[in-house]
Formats: sequence, C-alpha cells, structure tokens
Amino acid sequence: MSRLSLTSVRIPGPLRSAIVVGLIYIFLVGVSSLETGIKIMGEDTQERLFSAASNPIAALCIGILGTVLVQSSSASTSVIVGLVASGALGVDDAVPMVMGANIGTTVTNTLVSLGHIRQSGEFRRAFAAATVHDFFNVLAVAILLPIELIFGIISNIAKSISEALVGASGTEWKSPVKAWVKEPVGWLRSFWEAVGTSGNLEGALMVLTGLVIILAALTLITKNMRALVADRVERSVNALLSRGGGAIALVLGLLITIAVQSSSITTSILIPLAGAGVISLRNAYPVTLGANVGTTITALLASLAASSPESLTVALAHTTFNVAGILLLYVLPFARDVPIRAAEALAEVAVVRRTLAVAYVAVAFIVVPLIGVVVLG
Repeated sequence: MSRLSLTSVRIPGPLRSAIVVGLIYIFLVGVSSLETGIKIMGEDTQERLFSAASNPIAALCIGILGTVLVQSSSASTSVIVGLVASGALGVDDAVPMVMGANIGTTVTNTLVSLGHIRQSGEFRRAFAAATVHDFFNVLAVAILLPIELIFGIISNIAKSISEALVGASGTEWKSPVKAWVKEPVGWLRSFWEAVGTSGNLEGALMVLTGLVIILAALTLITKNMRALVADRVERSVNALLSRGGGAIALVLGLLITIAVQSSSITTSILIPLAGAGVISLRNAYPVTLGANVGTTITALLASLAASSPESLTVALAHTTFNVAGILLLYVLPFARDVPIRAAEALAEVAVVRRTLAVAYVAVAFIVVPLIGVVVLG
C-alpha cells in the first residue's frame, strides 16, 4: 500500500489555503522559540558560538554552508533573523551571512541539472541554466560585499527603511505577531522546564525545537503551496517565457517564489524546460533574479515574530542586496551578459569533462566554504 502524505491527498483549495496559514503561524512560533532559546543561553555562550561570524568572509561561508545543509535560503535567513533578534548576532555580522545564503541556495538547481548528465545537448543547456544563477550571486557578492564592508551602503539603506517603519534600533516595536506567538512559545519553555532542564540546556533545547519547527513548517508550506499552484505555475512559465524574458520574466520569478515560498522550486522548474530547449538561457535568467527577490519575503515574515528593529533591518538588507544586484548586473547592459557567458563557458567544459561538473558542486558549495570557516573562523 502506498504511503499518503498531506500533499498527495486531494484537498480542496480553500482548505489547503487554511492549512498554509496555520503552517505560517507555526513557522513564526519556531522563529520566536529560536530567539527565546538563544536569549536563555546568555551572552557568554552566544559569544563562544558565534565568534566566527565576526570575520565577514567566515560569515559568508557560514551562510553558504548553512543553506546547503538545509537546502533552503528561506530557512537559513529566518534563523539568521532570529539570531539577530536575540542579540547573538549583530547586523554587520548577519549581512555577509545572508549574502552567503544567496549563494548556497543555488546548489539545488545545479544538482537538478546533473540529472541530464547522460544527454550532452540537454546537459549543456540545463547546466548553463543552473549555473547562471550561481555566477550572478557570486558576482553580486564579489561586488557588493566589499562595498558594504567599506561604506555600509546596504545595511544603511535597510536601517533607514526599518527606522521609518518601526523606529530606531535598540527598542522593541510592538508587532502583533509577537503577541500572537508568545503563548505557544511559553508552553514550549514550560515543557522543557517541566522535564527538569534549565540554563544552557534549556536554551539549547528551545533553539533545537525552534529549528525543527522552522524547517518542518517551511517544508510543508512549500509542498502545500506547490500543490495549490503547481499547474498554474507551469502554465505561466511556459506561456510567458515562450514569448521572451526581460522584466516580465523577472516579475514572474518574483511572484512564483512568493507563492511557493521557495526560490529553489522556482529555479528548479526552469532546468528541465531549459534542458529540453523549451526556453532559452536568456529567457530563464531573469526568472532566477526575480526568485532571488521573492525568497526574501520569508525573512521579512520572520522579522515580524522577532519584533526588533535590528531583525527587520537584516531582512530588509537581504532584499536590498538582491535588488542592488539586479540593478548592477542585469539593468546595466554591459554587465547583463557576463553571468550568461560564464555559465555557457562552464557548461561547455562540463559536457566534455562531466566529472568536473560534480567536482564543481562539491568544491564550490562545500569544500571552499568549509575551508573559509575553518581558516578564518
């Protein structure tokens, strides 16, 4: 007998929508639980755990590895927002981490492209469509991280927007979401106290509980949203991208990612289509850029549960970084083709030496970031 899951059962659209709303609430409880657990653990423990993040390159590598591990930039950036809200991370340390999360999230569609490795023509197109996202994010970080470290432009823009919305840093703003999730978080803390935990152990268990809730809720949200809009998503992609790319494709990537709460799903939909030659690399490229912006909605939601101006600043910095990357590397005509040409060149090499394609994934997303954390952390 086949196993049934929540997404394989035929559920009416309105009921599935209600399930998604409930899961978003549970996700926010997880973020608040994480924040509470970090606060319980105290400043000394926080400093020991997150001292590596004080080096921006190490922080960048932590963001890459964390996102590769959970296969979701939405999950990793939500955790970062919770850490900032607890005071364990400063805004300056968190911004390189969210940049790293942007790079780490591209591993999913690159892995999807390896499924075409036996067919040379398909693999060339699929691998180029996957790695154009890699090159865009790496180039955006290479340009914007030094600018951020020297001038603080991204964090200052995000801070200005945050202050206009909720007030200055250092004061907690009254988010209604914080009040809504307070009671369930209190239940979780009471449970761990009832089983005899206290201090760092209680804090660690609250953090672990929060992480489990965040990952489980986001997984179920993504699956249910995909079931809710999957047919319409594929029809929209085929209909719009067959006519061309540009701004329409960028907006399409943004809207699909907000709908399914996963940039990995949006970009992974493109890989088989690109491999089959249904859409061109130039038409697929702007969809990935829209997905980059769309995925930041999850961190913005998480900041509502955290209710500190600093956490909202980090969430807005993620959005600002992605928009700035688009302005620099897509809107400017002379830069637009750089990620495309780099992806096409790498795809040509990968077709001839396919073991290098696998090595590229391992080295770029695991080995190099791990070295960065060990050496610089």
